[in-house]
Amino acid sequence: MGKNRLEAFSDGVIAIIITIMVLEMKVPHGETVDALLPLFPVFLSYILSFIYVGIYWNNHHHMLHTVKRISGSVLWANLHLLFWLSLFPFATGWFGENHFAALPSALYGMVLLMAACAYFILQHAIISSEGEKSLLKAAVGQDRKGKASLVLYIIAVIAAFWLTWVSHLIYIAVAIMWLIPDQRIENTFQESET
Repeated sequence: MGKNRLEAFSDGVIAIIITIMVLEMKVPHGETVDALLPLFPVFLSYILSFIYVGIYWNNHHHMLHTVKRISGSVLWANLHLLFWLSLFPFATGWFGENHFAALPSALYGMVLLMAACAYFILQHAIISSEGEKSLLKAAVGQDRKGKASLVLYIIAVIAAFWLTWVSHLIYIAVAIMWLIPDQRIENTFQESET
């Protein structure tokens, strides 16, 4: 399979995930601002999840540009990532509908953690397929940012049961950490072309 087909399939799945998330926000039965207030937590959870899905889409796009061939293990690792991303609408809806309560906050963090693990697995499947001298291996290096995210998600899931607000701050902090464009892959790719 060519990488273009894999990227097109992944882009389609991610577009559907975003669509499902926005459809989870129900239109209020009122015409005043007061009718919108109960939707505020749902809207906030949607914004955070939209940012996360956008981060995954952007990084997935850059990562696939380093790939020369798609192996079976890369296909399965990619599907594994898409599986966890497909749970974002459910986790987002439950998180927002229950006003960021402990268990929904912990589940939201578990989905974030598992998506991060799946991304890490996909990254390593690509490196294994391409070899230790692969462009992706050179770009990610020690991947401190990726490993730090995993640790922060674990802390956030545990904190959700005692200090829910701490887990929420961690989810926001990790999103901000990844929202700042990661130039490692792009810079390595440009260097390899010169």
